Amino acid sequence: MHILLVEDDALIASGITAGLRLHAATVDHVATAQDARNAVDMAHFDVLILDLGLPDMDGMTLLKHWRDAGCLLPILILTARDAVEHRVAGLQAGADDYLLKPFDLGELVARLRALQRRVAGRSVDLIQHGTLSFDPSTSQVTLGGKKIDLSRRELALLQLLLNSKDRILTADQVQDSLYGFDYNVESNAVNVHIHHLRRKLGPHIVETVRGMGYRLGEARQ
Repeated sequence: MHILLVEDDALIASGITAGLRLHAATVDHVATAQDARNAVDMAHFDVLILDLGLPDMDGMTLLKHWRDAGCLLPILILTARDAVEHRVAGLQAGADDYLLKPFDLGELVARLRALQRRVAGRSVDLIQHGTLSFDPSTSQVTLGGKKIDLSRRELALLQLLLNSKDRILTADQVQDSLYGFDYNVESNAVNVHIHHLRRKLGPHIVETVRGMGYRLGEARQ
């Protein structure tokens, strides 16, 4: 899951980022509305976490800007504004969920996964693909009933492919999802992770579409 965190409090942002990365998420953090707008324009994200108290623009105004522009990115508001009218206004402005500070990391992760399930058209966390089974809530992967151990990047790649079924992903999209704004990425990093995933889950799990990119292939024992 590639997440954009829009939060101006560096300490809170650091804690959220560290916690979400433990759940195999790729997190990019920005502290201003302008940086958030630039990030959404230049990269693909699965979900956005939005604080309302930003230094250069109220988060509600930013949310309305995105929705008026036709942006469909799932957005979860994370704020200390706890009045009922604030929650109602946030949801009516286009937020998909609203969570109050202070919060429990487990609840935040569960809400983010629920948003991702909704976008993917699923009602449960567990993803089945042929003989492959993947549970994002536990990061457990099985192939033909046998547990398979994957690294954090391999889990992120697998989840990206499973959530993009029948879609072709460019190399840049895959790299963004796995590394975010980390520009110190080896040029062959994506190929290395694809090689490892094929070695563990079978050579057909990632299909290369010549000149275009990659898509989910068959899961075979």
